[in-house]
Amino acid sequence: MNDARQRQRLAFQLGFFALFLLAPVFNLFRYDLDAGHAWLLGFEWRLGLDEFLAGRIGASEAAANVLLRLFLPLFAGAAVFLLIARRWGRLYCGWLCPHFSVVEAINGLMMRASGKPSLWEREALPPWQADGSPRQYSPGWWLLVVPATVVFAFAWAVIFLTYLLPPAEVYGNLWQGTPTRNQALFIGAFTTLLSLEFLFARHLFCRYACAVGLFQSLVWMGNRDAMVVGFQRSRGNDCNRCLPERQSACDMACPMRLNPRNIKRHMFTCTQCAQCLSACATSQRDNPGGPLLLWVKDAAARQNEAGFRPGKQDRTGD
Repeated sequence: MNDARQRQRLAFQLGFFALFLLAPVFNLFRYDLDAGHAWLLGFEWRLGLDEFLAGRIGASEAAANVLLRLFLPLFAGAAVFLLIARRWGRLYCGWLCPHFSVVEAINGLMMRASGKPSLWEREALPPWQADGSPRQYSPGWWLLVVPATVVFAFAWAVIFLTYLLPPAEVYGNLWQGTPTRNQALFIGAFTTLLSLEFLFARHLFCRYACAVGLFQSLVWMGNRDAMVVGFQRSRGNDCNRCLPERQSACDMACPMRLNPRNIKRHMFTCTQCAQCLSACATSQRDNPGGPLLLWVKDAAARQNEAGFRPGKQDRTGD
């Protein structure tokens, strides 16, 4: 069940990344700086200001065009997006966001290189997988970490440029090795900045700098009935048998470096990726009572929300 959930999540991430890549190519969504208008679902999307500047319509009609063609769609889309977040949390981040996909990929590479998912982790994580098998790492993986990060950053820079300029021009110039000066400057600067962000600050960006994630978290925190990771506190003693030396598989699984059994306000940036649930289910696979972590909502979210953060010396829940 949990492996199936993670495979499903990966399929959603890959599908959305393909959409992120191909949307400009098929004019599904982009703004063309050369043409001076946007594209939406294959059609030109104009605000109707050209007619106003040419004197063919008045100020009131121009204002109505801006309201109906820009602000109304934006507000409607934002409202739907936040209503989803209010009910299910940062679902976009954990299941669709291309940036979070990169976060997870680089986390995995760094784990293989150093035993730590981030450069800012104080110590290497305990050397066990969720199923209790040894976790292996080797410094030789650093030879892949940095190049992979630069490749991710370069790909993002090029894709972002296609949202501003005709994709055929951007990809054609790159293929021929003849990007314009401005294109080369954009790609070079953006690749450098993203490489630094992916290497050193990807978690910090997701937790503190991403406006999309922040607004999702705010509306989610305001709804006490929203879906949240719940912990069966009455079975806290089972955590002692999770991994050797009373370590917790769920703590090691979170790509945002959160403690999944903590209270909701300390899970502000939870992305609902369910990796902690999968790790718990794997580590408790032989437990007749099943996993201790599960998604809960509505009244159960109020009653069964994770309510404490056990220390290393006390994981009994007593």
